[in-house]
Amino acid sequence: MTYARIFSPSKTSMQSGKAKTGYWLLQFNACEAKFRDSLMGWNGSESTDEQVTLKFSSLKEALDYATQQEIEAVVDTQNLPKPQIKSYSDNFRYDKPRG
Repeated sequence: MTYARIFSPSKTSMQSGKAKTGYWLLQFNACEAKFRDSLMGWNGSESTDEQVTLKFSSLKEALDYATQQEIEAVVDTQNLPKPQIKSYSDNFRYDKPRG
């Protein structure tokens, strides 16, 4: 049985824009044990499923694909931040607590 994780990537913390968000990814999990290459010392695996990430425009499409291909999928829901309403004039309020 193949296992996968379905999630929507969050925005990068380095930018204020929301580029590269608004879609869903299906990412396969490692099902097989890794082995150590004796010559180079790298970790290896017989399966390339970990390297595959599929992109979908909606959660329903990703779930439909997973059920169609008999993939056991776990959905990570989005935690959207609540927008903070700020005003520039609040910086100059006389009753603003100073700390």
